[in-house]
Amino acid sequence: MHTTRILIAGCGDVGTALGLRLGTEGAEVLGLRRTINQLPAPIQPIAADLARADGVPPLPACDYLVYCAAAKSRDPAIYRAVYVDGLRRVLAALPVPPRRLFLVSSTGVYNQDDHQWVDEFSPTEPDNETGRILLESERLALQADCPATVVRFSGIYGPGREHLLNQVRSGIVAPNTPIHYSNRIHRDDCAGILAHLTRLDRSGERVASLYLASDDAPTPISEVMAWLAQQTGSAIKEQQAVRRGGSKRCSNARLKASGYRFIHPDFRSGYATELNPS
Repeated sequence: MHTTRILIAGCGDVGTALGLRLGTEGAEVLGLRRTINQLPAPIQPIAADLARADGVPPLPACDYLVYCAAAKSRDPAIYRAVYVDGLRRVLAALPVPPRRLFLVSSTGVYNQDDHQWVDEFSPTEPDNETGRILLESERLALQADCPATVVRFSGIYGPGREHLLNQVRSGIVAPNTPIHYSNRIHRDDCAGILAHLTRLDRSGERVASLYLASDDAPTPISEVMAWLAQQTGSAIKEQQAVRRGGSKRCSNARLKASGYRFIHPDFRSGYATELNPS
């Protein structure tokens, strides 16, 4: 019986969580990253620097390629090197196209700012260079010599991603007005969704070319931070406006219709695991 081989390019936080999950399901998992000594078994490490012209070695054939690189800076040159050039290098380094390519993208490609719901059919007209580069990466994936699926994650939180928690612990929360909706997804659901879509494809079920991946509960950021302050017993000293992204609400209807069930359907569930680790 053929063992499914999955190559995770950009095997960082999300990629490692995905690789561990796929390994338990019996897949052979290869992980590309610069510092391979950080990859746990059973992920087989391959040293590569996606942002360098000569950074990707010849790669073995794989059934699935999951491209989930993460730029360490919002510098447009770094974004392009990682999300566009890096993807092109990995595809060129494969001896044959994979059965399907999964590209991790971001809801940063949207620019809606009036609290409206957005989904896979909503217009993408980012007003910044990083959003435009992400769209270019998506187009490159969808034009590859194999079927491709783009997964747009909203704000990822979870272990090691404690910026919001640290703000609250220092006494800073967002004001109630103007309302600014925030959208998030737990790291474990990021891995769960990618594994779910891979399983669907392996079983011959239809996989769409685009999914918006965010939890069930878009919430004003002021409400999230006030809840975190209450849970952590943090005294509120200052209100600071949030100036990132537009105020929109991300729909996960297509993803849920595919059969995925969220581990953390809202921020209370996800942050509870951070605040009360077992």
